[in-house]
Amino acid sequence: MAIAGIPNYMLAAQLVEFNEPYKIHKVPTPESLGPYDVLIKVAVASLCHTDGMVSAGVMGTKLPCIGSHEGAGTVVRLGSSVTDFKEGDRVMAGLPRSRCGHCPDCLGDENYRQYCPNLAGHVGVTLDGAFAEYMIVDGRESSRLPDDVSFETAAPLACAGCTVWRGILQTDLKKGETVAIVGAGGGLGHLGCQFAKALGIMVVGIDARDEGLALARDSGADVTIDARQEKEKVVGEVMKVTGGMGADATVNVSDNGQAAALACAVTKMHGTMIQIAQPTNVSVPFHELVFRDVRIKGSLICSRLEAERMLKIVAEHKISVKTNPFFGLGELPNLIELAHGGKMQGKAVVVVDEEEVNRVKGGETDSI
Repeated sequence: MAIAGIPNYMLAAQLVEFNEPYKIHKVPTPESLGPYDVLIKVAVASLCHTDGMVSAGVMGTKLPCIGSHEGAGTVVRLGSSVTDFKEGDRVMAGLPRSRCGHCPDCLGDENYRQYCPNLAGHVGVTLDGAFAEYMIVDGRESSRLPDDVSFETAAPLACAGCTVWRGILQTDLKKGETVAIVGAGGGLGHLGCQFAKALGIMVVGIDARDEGLALARDSGADVTIDARQEKEKVVGEVMKVTGGMGADATVNVSDNGQAAALACAVTKMHGTMIQIAQPTNVSVPFHELVFRDVRIKGSLICSRLEAERMLKIVAEHKISVKTNPFFGLGELPNLIELAHGGKMQGKAVVVVDEEEVNRVKGGETDSI
């Protein structure tokens, strides 16, 4: 029997075999909730680069698994210990589920808790995700949406936004300083441009696609540089616009094999390069690390408090996500084809529940 109007079965896109397309079919709707779990009715889900890694079998995923770790929707059921949400709240899904609460990361700084090594898993990676009509998220990791942040904006922020937002924060730059973003015109990069500008940081956007360079400019990059030039020319252009010093810090969101080396090369001596992209190996010439003392820091998703600050910045500065919307889970094959075609600007999203997306919430209407 359906619970509180929730159907027994829902449409979902499951990965049932690695390196094969999603199987789009009816599966049982989640019923059993842990104390801190929240069941949301998915409004919009987004495709992320990591979804391809999941599909390739490199993330330790047990099959079958519903894809997508970028989702936003409306709360329809609450676990017994959830106090931060109520039914009807609009939320951005948190990726981690069931932190242990007693490891050094859980007991340490708030912005390291998402690194808990004893998690039950991450939605859409090792646990069922947002390519479905309903999904379970952890109420301690998810964030309530401001009234004027749409579902279409929120879904890509769940991973892409949270990831590049933390990368920008990890640079520790102040107003007036300069960040270079390698891959500035991609799904993460164009958000990084906007986040940095909202914090008063000058942005040098580096990309290797005409579409990417255009999107970086549209996203507020003060300078854009074509990475298809010889490395020395790219470095020279960065030096020219930074008074010969190089960028105060660099964020690399490109998984190109040479991107990390380029990111370090355009960073000033003693500066920091934040590595977000996830190629198989991160390769950097020794002289960047030894002779120029460039420090490399890895960074993953942000914490809940950092995510809430991000959403506030998104609302206040009217930050936009360049999206390519598809309507209905049945359109996933077309969405994936576009995303893998090399010409897409921004993020590919699927509107799972068009009616929910379009209804008025808090005086605002989500619209595509």
